[in-house]
Amino acid sequence: MHASPVLTRTSTLWWLFAATVVITALFPILAGAFDLTLIDGISSPEAARQVIAAFSADQRVAHAWITATLDVAYPLAYGLFFAASTVRFFPSAGRYLAWLPLLAIPVDLLEGMVQVLALTGVVDWLAIKAFVTPLKTLLFFSGLVTTVAGWLKWGYLRITGARS
Repeated sequence: MHASPVLTRTSTLWWLFAATVVITALFPILAGAFDLTLIDGISSPEAARQVIAAFSADQRVAHAWITATLDVAYPLAYGLFFAASTVRFFPSAGRYLAWLPLLAIPVDLLEGMVQVLALTGVVDWLAIKAFVTPLKTLLFFSGLVTTVAGWLKWGYLRITGARS
């Protein structure tokens, strides 16, 4: 993977970090405003069906809108942040490790599409969540771990004045 120099700039990384933090904070705020249990972390199709069945019509619409907007921006923000950070802070292995958070983007978007279709009553493909949700979670946390390690490495090198 050859990362764009724009993506690995410090200013871009900080913007992607800020977007990731803001969007992360908005999920519980919006879920609370509409009294929702977000089904993004539910991998059991039957459990997701039960949660959806317990929603009012307004809650289904609210969850569908949250998923179709916020949960589209979210994987783009965290996926690019994690991938760019990994490439920036691990020049040798980063280009290989960055594929994990990049793969999280389409996997998360697929999960969101399945959820919107179920929430709107178009079609029930929630069985896909049994595979997609754990995969998304694994890809997300692999990106998070490499990103945190990279930023810790960067901080350590800055404090000690050592070279990487």
